[in-house]
Amino acid sequence: MYIYNVTTKVSSAIHTDWLHWMKLEHIPAVMETGCFEAFTLVSIMEIDEADGPTYAVQYKANTHADYERYISAFSAQLRNETIAKWGDKIMAFRTLMQVVN
Repeated sequence: MYIYNVTTKVSSAIHTDWLHWMKLEHIPAVMETGCFEAFTLVSIMEIDEADGPTYAVQYKANTHADYERYISAFSAQLRNETIAKWGDKIMAFRTLMQVVN
């Protein structure tokens, strides 16, 4: 299994609206691509929240091909929509991880 992790630092000024948008719009749009079987949204604890909270969404893909399909066919559009909506009020970085059994 592969985990596509997106960690986002969110400005306090938009925090509530951003979280609502993530739950009702963005995460469902990512899941509708069919590339991931599940997700987990978490709040990052024990970090400086002076500029706002930090969240991570972990999208779980069964195969590397599923992840690659997401990156090649869907990620650019969804990322551009996010930037258009929130601009510099969020800062995100992405990591691909593989589950080791």
